[in-house]
This record gives sequence, structure tokens and C-alpha cells, in this order.
Amino acid sequence: MVDKPVETLPSASQESTAVLDGDDHPAETERILAAVLAGVLHTERVPVDGHFFNELGADSLVMAHFCARVRKRADVPPVSMKDVYRHPTIRSLATALATTPPAPPTEPTAGAAVSAPAPTPVQRPAGRAQYVLCGVLQFLAFAGYTCLIALVAARGYEWISAGSGVADVYLRSVLFGSAAFLGLCALPVLAKWTLIGRWTPRQIQVWSLAYVRFWIVRTLVRSDPLVLFSGSPVYLLYLRALGAKVGSGAVVLSRSVPVCTDLLTIGDGTVIRKDSSFACYRAHAGLIQTGPVTFGRNVLVSEATVIDIDTSLGDGAQLGHASSLHRGQTVPDGEHWHGSPAQRTDVDYQVVGSARCGALRRAVHSALQLLVALALYVPAAVGGVSALLAGVPQLSTALEPGPAIFTEWTFYRDALVFSFVFVFGAVPAGLLVLSTVPRLLSLAITPGRVYCLYGFQYSVHRAISLMTNWRFLKRLFGDSSGIVHYLRCLGYDLSRVEQTGSNFGTEMKHETPFLSSVGRGTMIADGLSIVNADFSSTAFRVSRASIGPRNFLGNRIAYPTQGRTGDNCLLATKVAVPVDGEVREGVGLLGSPSFEIPRSVLRDSRFDRFKSPEELRRGLAGKNRHNAATMGWYLLTRWIYIFGLALLTAAATELYLSFGAPAIALADVLAVGFTAVYFVCVERVVTVFRPLRPLLCSIYDPRFWQRERYWKVPSETYLRIFDGTPFKNLIWRLLGVRIGSRVFDDGCYLTERTMATIGDGCTLNHGSVIQCHSQEDGTFKSDHSTIGSGCTLGVGAFVHYGVTVDDGAVLAPDSFLMKGETVPRGAWWGGNPARPLRPHSRGEGRQGT
Repeated sequence: MVDKPVETLPSASQESTAVLDGDDHPAETERILAAVLAGVLHTERVPVDGHFFNELGADSLVMAHFCARVRKRADVPPVSMKDVYRHPTIRSLATALATTPPAPPTEPTAGAAVSAPAPTPVQRPAGRAQYVLCGVLQFLAFAGYTCLIALVAARGYEWISAGSGVADVYLRSVLFGSAAFLGLCALPVLAKWTLIGRWTPRQIQVWSLAYVRFWIVRTLVRSDPLVLFSGSPVYLLYLRALGAKVGSGAVVLSRSVPVCTDLLTIGDGTVIRKDSSFACYRAHAGLIQTGPVTFGRNVLVSEATVIDIDTSLGDGAQLGHASSLHRGQTVPDGEHWHGSPAQRTDVDYQVVGSARCGALRRAVHSALQLLVALALYVPAAVGGVSALLAGVPQLSTALEPGPAIFTEWTFYRDALVFSFVFVFGAVPAGLLVLSTVPRLLSLAITPGRVYCLYGFQYSVHRAISLMTNWRFLKRLFGDSSGIVHYLRCLGYDLSRVEQTGSNFGTEMKHETPFLSSVGRGTMIADGLSIVNADFSSTAFRVSRASIGPRNFLGNRIAYPTQGRTGDNCLLATKVAVPVDGEVREGVGLLGSPSFEIPRSVLRDSRFDRFKSPEELRRGLAGKNRHNAATMGWYLLTRWIYIFGLALLTAAATELYLSFGAPAIALADVLAVGFTAVYFVCVERVVTVFRPLRPLLCSIYDPRFWQRERYWKVPSETYLRIFDGTPFKNLIWRLLGVRIGSRVFDDGCYLTERTMATIGDGCTLNHGSVIQCHSQEDGTFKSDHSTIGSGCTLGVGAFVHYGVTVDDGAVLAPDSFLMKGETVPRGAWWGGNPARPLRPHSRGEGRQGT
């Protein structure tokens, strides 16, 4: 089962990291490997023909420890987890090691063989004074931007409030809102051309003055309102204004905004799907490195891809989903690549043909989008405060300036009532809207039919996707029995569900819920993205995406409509779901490109008692009670949070007549600080009586229920505000992370903060994850993870639990470092699953200066 290929696997000379030089004998290698494995398994001897997983009872964590011990020996070559899965006995593994010839050095453009980069010249690390100065300048930049917004908002509110009648207020709201919208759109463009000019390949030391300019531009560019127009020709105009070279007929659906846009080239008719990252910069060893990214004409970049700097795709090239291009890789014209790092494949990912979609249709669609935004959404946001105060006298009285406003209990009562209605009223109102409006809209779209882009059906499809992916309700109901009923309410086909209380996590998304099917007995962890729609540069089509029964899906998986998996499959974290060949059943799938692994191992059966109806009923009842209390805590904390913001708003109103716009700006700055302090306190309260510790338990264990409460009740969204600043490290410390000095965090996510250790001077890229747990079916496992000093985690890299990354090691972009792995000091690892990269002097391509 394990040796059967799922995707077309490269030959051993390309893929295996286990290579012997000289005349080593398999018998001697067998003896050494057997002794090492026996030590890991704590047994006297290991049969050389015993299957690691099916017969010896090992799992991936045990085999990761085996690989780590083998790599420390000089008398046998290093072994990766992929070698273990390809050759799951001591005999077959030793034979492969002895018979595989050494692979010659290859260029990064040649298939999957990607070399470790040339060492980056050692830079003098930033000192404490430089670090503090950077933080001060970033705070001043944020405060200045807030003052500007407050000044404009105050003047606009006064002018709108002076209107007489509904029509006059609406007209003033449209005029002011349009001017403010255009100003917000233009400010990032002006800042980019003023502070940077044209981006060129270069290296910028983090925490330097040059970095402050980079950070200001990056933050403004990614907060521009035009980012909300991704998937529209309007968004392409924004990229062109920033200096990107974008061809006609291109489609960019990803909201991951490129920053160094002068280095970005997108050819005519190219399609870049959602969740793709191509920022034209990366952080490495305390440096911001910028470099070109080039997409030729008629290129297809699929979902959940990571495109590193100094990469390109030629005309007509394709890159499959859950794939990445490492620095220096080039996809030739017309070739199809997939995997992380990418390699050649025969799979065709373009499944939608063309339609008539000319320049006139694109122009009309863009004009209508802007018209709706400026005539409907913007006035509603700008004039909404005036209308709310005018329509609700209690709020007007509560927020009316006066010396006694904070001494009257009625003020606090009305603020509590308002915040209660705002939070608790959102649940029934959201359920009502989401169960009716999207269903009516879906009648306009026929599954399987090809429609032109930028038409009525395209707008309907985008509206359905936006409405039904509301994160508030998914987080509320996720990790509980309620998520099943919520997804059915949205339109999911869930067959006859076997309720486990953990059928779905708190984070998942889709493009249409009405064509999303999940089979009976399937459990899904967080981060699932169901890809119901396929696109060309001129057309789109929605189709059913079906996940089979009795599956388990790990984290961060993009499941396409063409997914070829059926009954009883294990889809590991970050796996690239196969879209060709036979339907896979009764197996596990790991990696990108994916290959087969055992569906389960012997030790996973320790909690099988919960499969009996009586034990399951008892465990599920207890879990439901605990989850219901967790949902109550979630709503309660949001109620208190909104109440606190209401008090800040009232204080700003009180001070406005005396101090003017600065009072509003001060309230905005305090709101950011209040948000951080509040949710730090919430997290501390959740863990004060039950600190996070390593666990191996059933999902029906109260300790696991407490972990679910820890994931749900606190918030992490506010942390994005502090990405790339010294303040992020301060917040991590307050949350319990053991973090060293001057760590550069450009957007890393830690699932269990108190179980992660990060050393001095580390570089954590955007989208990287340190997850100190895993869940498979009904079993939960967690352990500490340690990142040593001076390490770099690439863009989108994923670090599992029980991992040790030694000082100075580097994990390449989009890599998946499996549980229990140990990365040696100064090593370069990459891939999915991650493995050592070959040393190569030219692997990094040219360096910027």
C-alpha cells in the first residue's frame, strides 16, 4: 500500500535524500538502521522485514525521531520521512540506500531538485537602540495616520450632520464618502512613489530607517480599500498604479497584496487564484530581500501557492494547487508543474474554457462596482452614525457630551444594552440572512455551466462567497456539535452525519456552500478551503466538491472540485489533493505532490472504546455541555469588548468639543491598545487554572475541551496590526511565548503560545505557522516546539509539534516540518514534507545589494 504511487513520484535519484557514496553493503546498513530503530522503539531487536507502521506499531512521530538519530551518524547517509514512507521496512530502506547512485548537482530549474541557497553574507545585527528607534518611528507613523483620518472624519461628520432632511444627508454622505474613498485609495500610491520610488532587487536590514520606509509602504498598500476589489479589473488598475506590469485580460483573485510591485510582471490572460502569495519580497536572516516575480502570458497559478522572489512562469505554464516555487526556479513555456518545491507533471489544471469577455464588459463591470460602492456601501458607512443617533434616542442621550455623563448609571446601562444587542443580536440576524438571501441568489447560477466573467452571474457568485464566509458565526459554532447544523443552514450537503462534537474546526471557507459535500463520519480540522469554482481569464464555472465518508482532513488543505479521494482517507496537513488517476480509498495522503502513507497505525486504537454507542453518547453529552459553555464565554467576552469600545467612543465624544479631532485620534490609538490588553487578559483568564501542557488524549477528555475553549474564546485577529513591529514581540511575551530579543515577525501564527519557544534574532515570515498540536480522528496530541536563535521560517512554512529547529537553521517557503523532526544547526530544509536541501553554491541565484 505504501509503495503505490499517488502522484507520479520522481525517481529515487531525484527525490531521495538517502544517497551513499562508495561500496557500502546493505547488510551492514540493515544492522545499523535496525539498531537505531530498536533504540527508538525501546525494544531489543527489530525484524528487518517488519513494516514500520502496520507491524511494528510506529507512527510518524516515532519515525521522525528515527530519522533524526540516523542523521547524527556518520556511518549511514541521512534519511528523510519521505524515504521512510517510500521504503517502510529496514530491508527495503537499506537496499535503497545502498543502490541509489549519488545525484549530480542540478540547477533549481530542473524538476524538484532544489538546492540549499548560497550563504547570505553575515550582517551586523541591529542593536537595541536601533530596535527601539524603529518601534518609536512606527508608532509615530501610525499616530500621524490616525490623526489624519480623525481630522478628515470629524470635518466630514460635521458637514453631513448639518444637512436638512434624509435626501440632503444622503447626498452629503455620497459626496464626502466618495472623496474620502478616493483619498484612501490614492494615499498608499502616493506614499509608495514618495518614500520608495521604484522597487529594485535589494536587501534591507530589518529595524533600520530604510526598513521603516518599507514598513510604512507595505502597511498602507495592504490596507488600501481597493484590496477589496480583488478579482476585478479595478484591482488591476491599483497594481498598475503601484508600478506593476499587468497585461490585458489578467485575473487576480488573491487578496495577498504584492508589495514590491515594480518587480511584478503579469502577462496577458494570466489567472492567479485565491490564497496565492507573490509579495516580491521575503525576510531572511534579519534582511528584507526583494526580487522579481514574472508570470508570462496565459499562465495559471492555482490556489494556496507560494511564489518566492527571483522566480518565473513562462507563457502558457501552470502551477498546481498547494505548490510553491523556490528562489531561482523557472517554469518553461507551456509546462505544468506542481509540488513544494515544484516539479514537472502531466496534470492539466485548466479545466474551464474561454468565453466572450471583452474590454467593454470589463469596463462596465468595474464602473458598476465603483458606483455601487460609492452610492450604497460608502454612504451607509459614513452616514450610518448620524442615522443611528437620530433614530435611537437612547444612544444619542448616552453619548451626549456633558460633565455628568460618566456619573449617571443610565449611561452605562444604555451602553451595555447597545453592546448586548450588537453582539447577541448578530447571531439570530446572521442566521436569518445567511439561510435565505444566498439561497435565493444561488438560483441564478446553474452548476457545471460556463459563464462569462464580470457578468451578472459572476457578481452573484462573489456575493454568495462573501456572505456565507462570515467568520464570526464559524468561530462561534466551530469545534462543537453546532457547526454541523450551521453548515447545513448555509447549504452544505452533509449526508447522515455521525456527530462527534468535532466534525469541523473554527476556520474553513468555501466559494459556494450549495455545492459542498462532506460524507458521513468525516472529521475536518481547521483551515479547509473548499474550491467550488474554476476560472479561466474569461470564464468561470461552479461545480460540486465532494469529500468522501470516514475521512480525516488535517490543517490548511485546499480541496478542489476534481479531488480524487474517496472513502476512508487520511489527508495530512498541507497535502496537495490529487486531481488525476484512480480514486484513492483506504489510504493516507501526505505531501505535495502527495504520496500514500498508512491510513492509521496500531497505537491510534487506544481510544477505540469511544466507538461504542454508550461511551460515545456519554462522552459527546459532556463535550456538548462544555462546548455550550465555551460558546457563552465567546459571546460574553465580545460583549464586554464592544462595551469597552463604546466607553472609548463616549469619552472621545465628551472631549471632542474641547479638543476637536485629536480627541478622536487619541481614542483610536487607545482602542488599539485596549484591544491588545483586553484579549491578552482574556487569554490569561482562560488558562489561569489549566495551563497548556503536552497532551495525548481522546477528544472526549475534558482536557481537550479546555484546549478548544483556549482556541475559541481569545482573539488573534488583532495581532496582524503589529506585524513587522517590535510591539508584536511584546504581545507574544504577554501571551506566554518564550521569545528571544529582536525577533522579526512579519505575520507568524502560534496556535499554543505558551508551548512555543523562539530564540534571539529569528526571522518569521508572513503566513508561517508554529502549531504545537495535531488531531487525527478521535485522538489529540500536543507537545512543545522550539525554534533556535537566528532561525528563519519561510513564507507559508508550517512547523508541527514536538519539533526542534537548531540555531541558524532555515525552513524554505511553503515547507511542512513534520512532528518530532529535528533540524540541525545551520541546516537548510525545505519541501512538503521538509527534508534537507543539497548544498549548492548557485542555488540562490543573484543577490540584491
